[in-house]
Amino acid sequence: MNIELTQEQRMIRDLARDFAQNEIAPVAAKYDEAGEFPWETVKQMGKLGLMGIMVPEEYGGAGLDTLSYVLAMEEICKADAAHGTIMSVNNSLYCEGILQFGTEEQKRKYLVPVATGEWVGAYSLTEPESGSDSAALKTRAERQGDVYVINGRKSWVTNGPVANALILFARTNPDLPKHKGISAFIIETDKPGFTAGKPEHKLGVRASVTCECTYENYECPAENRLGEEGEGFKIAMTILDNGRIGIAAQALGIAQAAFEASVKWAKERHAFGGPIANLQAIQFKLADMATRIEAARLLVYQAAIAKDRAKQTGERYTKLASMAKLYASETAMFVTHQAVQIHGGMGYSKELPVERYFRDAKITEIYEGTSEIQRLVIARNILREQL
Repeated sequence: MNIELTQEQRMIRDLARDFAQNEIAPVAAKYDEAGEFPWETVKQMGKLGLMGIMVPEEYGGAGLDTLSYVLAMEEICKADAAHGTIMSVNNSLYCEGILQFGTEEQKRKYLVPVATGEWVGAYSLTEPESGSDSAALKTRAERQGDVYVINGRKSWVTNGPVANALILFARTNPDLPKHKGISAFIIETDKPGFTAGKPEHKLGVRASVTCECTYENYECPAENRLGEEGEGFKIAMTILDNGRIGIAAQALGIAQAAFEASVKWAKERHAFGGPIANLQAIQFKLADMATRIEAARLLVYQAAIAKDRAKQTGERYTKLASMAKLYASETAMFVTHQAVQIHGGMGYSKELPVERYFRDAKITEIYEGTSEIQRLVIARNILREQL
């Protein structure tokens, strides 16, 4: 596949790279250690257009394509995957959801402030008893006149403690089959009945805050329903296709950072009479790391291009998004594991960022659908295509 980047794509990549290395990289370890949301750099990302890259300019975004988003995500995540998580949720899960399914009024009210970085957005599907089986959710939204009264509990809400608005999925008709009785809603988090719990203590992406959210008789105006009643599951899965491309790009950035650190270390670290880069065992590791990264990059770029093409053709890109997410996330884990090994004892120390890359890589195999779910999605699409 020959991918020639446009001038705009190169510009957003270079802008993201410069910002990431100059502003994010120096503070990444501090925010990771504290588990603190990086407000200052996130606000700067908003001003640079990185929080609404694919949102049209009329709604406060940069108006660029998905490949531009992927290029920027990779650069941000090379510096710090937690910043990339915040950026991914804003772009892929929140903004894209409202852009695709929102009314004009909803876009003006809830898309613009998030795309510009004034607000932070979130996406809330998972519950304590429904992770991969998302259609089994129990949160209830009961229509009462002009409002939906919502009760329930959501878990692992990324950006939850700091979000101004989020996309929520709740059951509106418990009598229908579980996939058909779900609807989507835009929630304002400063209203009565919404409670964000304390941030979870996580293995990685620690500056990206995550929490449980509780709804107790929360009144959501009917005009804040996203799409038609009963379309929630379809909306959730469509949004997740977007999200998987973002997480694939995140995994790619983590892997690239770990690889570059390993090459540098192999050239500088001396053992057995010379740089360890002269040792065949190290060379083989670097060769495998580089090859997997390039394969992952092609899959991620292919999925991004397919998503943009789908706007004109209507073709599905679900399989390609899952392939990219599966391979890139498993590549990130492979590469970061090898990076720690190449660095030896220093790879296990917080003095260098390699151990953070290793911790951050793991979540890419879990959120937006585990690797096992990606394999199910890919297989089902393959079998459907062969009918």
